[in-house]
Amino acid sequence: HPAYDDYPVVGVTWGQCQAFCAWRTQILNEWKQQNGETFVQRFRLPSEAEWEYASRGGRDMAKYPWGNPYVANGKGCFLANFKPYRGNYRADGYPYTAPSNAFNPNDYGLYNMAGNVAEWCQDAYSESYMPVTWDLNPVFNDENEPRKIIKGGSWKDVAYFLETGTRTYEYRDATRSYIGFRCVINLPPMMRKR
Repeated sequence: HPAYDDYPVVGVTWGQCQAFCAWRTQILNEWKQQNGETFVQRFRLPSEAEWEYASRGGRDMAKYPWGNPYVANGKGCFLANFKPYRGNYRADGYPYTAPSNAFNPNDYGLYNMAGNVAEWCQDAYSESYMPVTWDLNPVFNDENEPRKIIKGGSWKDVAYFLETGTRTYEYRDATRSYIGFRCVINLPPMMRKR
């Protein structure tokens, strides 16, 4: 039986994800303070643009995180946990969520950027966020918009939702068995690649 941490956390609202990021930030910075470090870092949800960039794994215009336009490899093995056939949730090997490392990571070493569970992003939903964002900081924050972006598709989705550029939404107070999240953190300037 795999450890509990091997499976994604699901059934959390967008607000609960925000609270978790704040709690995780507090724990990290308390530890840093106890160890004489002063840099304050903050965990948060990724913006839609950050999520998509990370999903592509350095491959410009990649349809899927693994880079090729197919959902299976040359041997016919599926490359993500999703619903490949109508009504057949087990065809990829898992009826629901899979262990976090069941499929290969993308070129950035990130697992499950497609399938398994869709992921909350920071952005509010807009049919087209391009007119309402700035290109150097493309995050659309609107506290009055109850819909929030989810990306990546899940175990119950068809391949279209696994595509790196596909966007959809859910209401921020919704909890679903197919939506989870991942935290991101800004690296200090000295740790960024130059």
